[in-house]
Amino acid sequence: MIEETKITELIVRNAVDDFLNNLDVDVVVAGGGPAGLTTARYLAKAKKKVVLFERKLSIGGGMWGGGMMFPRVVLQKGGKEILEECDVKCKKSGGLWVADSIECVTKMTAKAIDEGVKIFNLVSIEDVIIRNNEDNKNNKNRKNKTKICGVVINWTAVQMANLHVDPLSVKSKFVVDATGHEASISHLVVKKVGNLNTKTGDVLGERSMWAEKGESDIMGNTGEVYPGLFVSGMAANAVYGSERMGAIFGGMLMSGKKVSELILKKI
Repeated sequence: MIEETKITELIVRNAVDDFLNNLDVDVVVAGGGPAGLTTARYLAKAKKKVVLFERKLSIGGGMWGGGMMFPRVVLQKGGKEILEECDVKCKKSGGLWVADSIECVTKMTAKAIDEGVKIFNLVSIEDVIIRNNEDNKNNKNRKNKTKICGVVINWTAVQMANLHVDPLSVKSKFVVDATGHEASISHLVVKKVGNLNTKTGDVLGERSMWAEKGESDIMGNTGEVYPGLFVSGMAANAVYGSERMGAIFGGMLMSGKKVSELILKKI
């Protein structure tokens, strides 16, 4: 006999147990687009405890829609190898490759979960946790006396309804801003501490579309922009004021991989 309340109990108990088991992690990844999924997968593959928060119902960011809802994405060498690790089929055309965007998202998500990434959708990050930076406490010449060491979360539906509901928190060694064009976590940090460790100290916002330059800049923009906070994917280009690139995704995938490598050197 199937009892409705038993179904409810199984869902709630299992979900709450998962949530409680991920309150203290190695890395929080904000955003489940191609860069965030890639970052999380490589970190989990290296046996780090990783939780990914996606504010929307679906994972995949802008990759689902391909280019103007034609469900295809373009990649260059480097990006296509990352997709092939997830068993995505890539078709060569000249010096570029094309892949089915729906296949990309579904297989990247499945591979990330298989590696151990814990994904929570419909959760928004509304603030960051800031503490004294123990690495800098004895160095008066270092300007950053604080470090990002976690996030403050709430249900996306609570934010959408503008309800006065207090949030909860998750502790982490590092936070990755993979929120795409908005670079929302980086904006939060600037608001709270005044500046990032960039030339301007601010989030400049992305420029107009220039695929070649956007792709070439993204790897240089990828990295730690404040103690404990890394940027990857389009969030990196938005922070540094670089161009957007449209439906070519190789740079975003390679940026995600680079962030995982940088974190693994520090963790």
